[in-house]
Amino acid sequence: MTKQSFLSILAASLIIASCGKNDKSAQAGGAPQIKEYKTVTLQLKSATLNSDFPASIQGQQNIEIRPRVEGYIDKIFVDEGAVVKAGQPLFKISAPEYEQQVRTATASIKSAQAEVSSAKLAVNKVKPLVEKGIISKYDLESAQYTYESAMASLAQANAALVNAKVNLGYTTVTSPVNGVVGSIPFRLGSLVSSNTAEPLTTVSSIGNVYAYFAMNEKVLLNFTKDAGGSLNQKIKSMPDVSLLLSDGSTYDQKGKIETVNGLINTETGTVNFRARFPNPKGIIRSGSSTTVQIPNYVKDAIIIPQSATFELQDKMFAVIVGKDKKTTNANITVLDNSAGNYYVVTSGLKAGDEIVLEGVASLKEGTEIKPNNQSQEAVYADLK
Repeated sequence: MTKQSFLSILAASLIIASCGKNDKSAQAGGAPQIKEYKTVTLQLKSATLNSDFPASIQGQQNIEIRPRVEGYIDKIFVDEGAVVKAGQPLFKISAPEYEQQVRTATASIKSAQAEVSSAKLAVNKVKPLVEKGIISKYDLESAQYTYESAMASLAQANAALVNAKVNLGYTTVTSPVNGVVGSIPFRLGSLVSSNTAEPLTTVSSIGNVYAYFAMNEKVLLNFTKDAGGSLNQKIKSMPDVSLLLSDGSTYDQKGKIETVNGLINTETGTVNFRARFPNPKGIIRSGSSTTVQIPNYVKDAIIIPQSATFELQDKMFAVIVGKDKKTTNANITVLDNSAGNYYVVTSGLKAGDEIVLEGVASLKEGTEIKPNNQSQEAVYADLK
């Protein structure tokens, strides 16, 4: 065999081997991988779902504390944020003229009492003389009139003392209710009066607090559609509500929705509500930002995790797995009140449908998948 013939045979062998390798690679990588997805088979469920609404807190009473008299602030007995009781002193106003009025009124009473005593002696002196006919009845009547005038002067002096003491009492400004002291813009030595534009402070009564929040009109209908009667009667039939504090914890007192604004805000399409919560420990302060949580009981409904949906062009979809293991996008509608991690489906799905639980936004319609059907307990562990 010549050298040239050997090289030709070697080259042909390499070409054949290379073609065989390419055929095996094509066979290995030609079939697409089928990806596994978690799924669940839908069943009718009954549950209580909580709907959250941002709320602002106000005290049952926010009372502006204003002075009744003019003077300089002599003492401040409390600090901002202090919890006070009704009648507790807050400020002392220095107003010497009211102390002087008390002293003057007291002196006037003593003078009036002396005049009464003198007039009474005169009546007692004249009366036997008139009875004996020594002097005329005119002198007795004159003495009695003088006595009555002295008594009137004494009553007037007593009234002046009462008024003086009342005005002097106004120099000590007290809290009208149990509550929490707000900001104090004035300091010692500040001149204040009843005409001062800014109040000395504000005391918020927090024995009960009000949570104000807004609800969409459609959501309101969802909550009240099964209740009869007028709107106020429907509101009264709503269940007790909870309050989520700013740290995420749940307040230990339940509240009650008391009032609803009769007008719907045409710009936002919402209705304003007020819920009352007892606040015996004074934990909740006026001005706090919280969340009102309203329970909504649904019976025999299709409930799906929110992670099993995606939105496209203002529409919501879920992904159904067919018997051929291929996916179909289902256009669904849900209740407007988003409750926790779940949606209540009103159309588009039915009991027995198998849906994909995660990664639905990236799934193309008609994709073949490998369903990994999850148990009801695992999927709805947070549902109560």
